[in-house]
Amino acid sequence: MGKVNSFEELNIWIESRSFNQKLYEISNNGLFDKDYDLKRQIRRASISVSSNIAEGFERNTDKEFIQFLYYAKGSAGEVRSQLFLSLDLNYINKDDFDKLCNQITGISKMISGMIKYLKNSYKNK
Repeated sequence: MGKVNSFEELNIWIESRSFNQKLYEISNNGLFDKDYDLKRQIRRASISVSSNIAEGFERNTDKEFIQFLYYAKGSAGEVRSQLFLSLDLNYINKDDFDKLCNQITGISKMISGMIKYLKNSYKNK
């Protein structure tokens, strides 16, 4: 991995930003309006993924970045769980569920890869 100067250059942040946009579009379909709490919570968890990536990067230490990546990974799991509930309640259709679930699962895997990379580079310092 080359030198990264800002979190906006990180693929995991770019992908999570894209996910946020898609989630907002899909959760604006009107069906979520009858369950404001779930709509609000799934959006907050989604935002937490990209925000924790950004905040951790800005801490300027691998150790702290790793900790915030774990927070982001936890939030990705929360989003996945809420996607299942949204599907069960028929707030989203199966196609949208599959797209969102696959994307957030991919983001979670990318976060895991970044954690592994940072831990290895942290050990070698």
